Amino acid sequence: MAWNEPGGSGDGKNHDPWNGDKRGGPGGPKGGGDQGPPDLDEALRKLQEKLNSIFGKVSSGGGGGSSSSGSGSGFLWVLLAVVVVGWAGMGFYTVDQQERGVVLRLGKYYETVNPGLQWNPPMIDEVTKVNVTRVRTLDHRALMLTEDENIVDIDVTVQYLIIDPKAYRLNVRDPEGSLANASESALRQVVGSSEMHSLLTEGREALGFSVLDRLQGYMQSYGTGLSISKINVKNAQAPSQVQDAFDDVIKAREDEQRVKNEAESYANGIVPEARGEAQRMLEEANAYREEVLARADGEAKRFIALLGEYRKAPDVTRERLYLDMMQSVLENNPKVLIDVEGGNNMMYLPLDKLMQNSNERRDSSRGARLDDQGLRDLTDKVVDEMRVRQSTVTRREGR
Repeated sequence: MAWNEPGGSGDGKNHDPWNGDKRGGPGGPKGGGDQGPPDLDEALRKLQEKLNSIFGKVSSGGGGGSSSSGSGSGFLWVLLAVVVVGWAGMGFYTVDQQERGVVLRLGKYYETVNPGLQWNPPMIDEVTKVNVTRVRTLDHRALMLTEDENIVDIDVTVQYLIIDPKAYRLNVRDPEGSLANASESALRQVVGSSEMHSLLTEGREALGFSVLDRLQGYMQSYGTGLSISKINVKNAQAPSQVQDAFDDVIKAREDEQRVKNEAESYANGIVPEARGEAQRMLEEANAYREEVLARADGEAKRFIALLGEYRKAPDVTRERLYLDMMQSVLENNPKVLIDVEGGNNMMYLPLDKLMQNSNERRDSSRGARLDDQGLRDLTDKVVDEMRVRQSTVTRREGR
């Protein structure tokens, strides 16, 4: 039979195992039976009495209630002190050297704290730490239309710093999103005013500087607290569908530039050489002119001097002129044929043999050209040979 069934035991008592006798029966809290959970009504009543003692209300329970109120009040004061100390301890925090702290008190800007140990009342102030030394990056890539109505694929990286933590925290809801939108706007404006050939070749550096100046102006006007440090143009190329054709065009332009450079290099080498050759020819012509003039002047002076000598001694001078002429004629002729006066025979003079014999006698180390003394000797031999042969011919004719 169940413990709570009416008349189950026949003794007329309630055998609830969780609710013992208040007077210390077998099932009560002071009895020797099983002890159940505490009475919730009793616990609530005691808590209410302690609260009433704190706020100055008299408990309804007589003299024993006054003693319990004093002990409960001391416990709550200790508890309150612990809570206050714990709350104050929660307000301590540290700001690193690279950071600045933006403090909001009840949702309104209060101050910006510097690095070090700081304290702010928790649950009243809200502190946001912002790193102001780390260089952040933002990558942006898009297809854009150029001034000459071509499509170019631009890939850039924006490097920026946070220079105003207050503006970064409060002025703009999403500073990075604003930076991304402003970057695309500045990039499209600069690309839209440039030609594709410039963007694909030597215009990348100028593109980065132009976008940097324009984007920095946008950030200042928006009040984002960001400072743009550098714009890196990682890639600028034609769309992938026509990239091969553009590569061929770029190679052709590079070949054109290379050929122009080679032509300019050749021109820079050949023009000075031609100018030097022309200058050399001018100098040779001037030297030849001076030589001819000097020779002519010398010949004229020689002729005038010879004329004076001829007037003094015509025969000697005539013979000397004859000898000089013979020297100039016979100097480079190894063989000479002379017509003998009064006869039909030709006289043969082996001048090369005569010169060889004369040279061997004088000096074997000299050349084949005659000097003045050798020419005189040769002339004397020729004259003697002619005289001998002339006399022989005359004797034969006399017979």
